[in-house]
Order: sequence, then structure tokens, then C-alpha cells
Amino acid sequence: MGIWDTIHDLVEAATPWSTAEAEAPAEEPKEETSEESKEDPEEEEEEEEEDDEEEIEDPKEKLEEECKNSKQCAPAKHHFDECVERVTSSSDEGEAKEDCVEEFFHLAHCASQCAAPKLWSVLK
Repeated sequence: MGIWDTIHDLVEAATPWSTAEAEAPAEEPKEETSEESKEDPEEEEEEEEEDDEEEIEDPKEKLEEECKNSKQCAPAKHHFDECVERVTSSSDEGEAKEDCVEEFFHLAHCASQCAAPKLWSVLK
């Protein structure tokens, strides 16, 4: 009867009304009681140390922002700003028929090209 089992399995897999079974939702953590809240002092120190660590800033973002506003990327920024203004004014009247994706990518490419040499000098 192996062939009938195979056919049955294929039909069962192909039918959209087959039943789907989900796992039970995870249990929510219980609130700590006063006895459970007594933690090891070493664990508390580790948590404090993690909180004290500063987030490292990405120099690429800062350099690209400076480059977007630089003289080198002024034409690309000008075209992007014009497009944004044009699309914003046309969207007030109705549905916008244009987007500024191309202008955005030109500006982003210019900023990346400008920031790359400066970035490598910062990272070395």
C-alpha cells in the first residue's frame, strides 16, 4: 500500500484547506519576587559596565553629510533639492507623477566618492 500512502500525502500537501498547526505562544517571564531579585554582585557590575560603554560613532555618516553640503556635491544637491520641491508642490495638488530617486542616488554617489579618501585616513 505504499503507492496509496504516497498519493494521499501528495493530495494532502496540495490542498489549500489542509490544517495548519502552530506552536503555543511563548510564556511571558514571571515577575521576580523579593527572594529571586537577589542577584550576584558580579552580575550587577557587568551590567553597569555594559551600560557605561559609549556607542561608537560611524565616521562615514559624518563625512558623507559634510560632503553633501560641500562645493564638490553642490550641483547634485541642487538638482535633488529642486526635484524635492517640485514633487512636494505637485503632491499638494494631487498624486505625484515623479520621484527623486535618481537625483538622490546621484547625490549619495557624490557624497560617497568625496568621503571615501577621508574615511580611509580616519580608519587607518
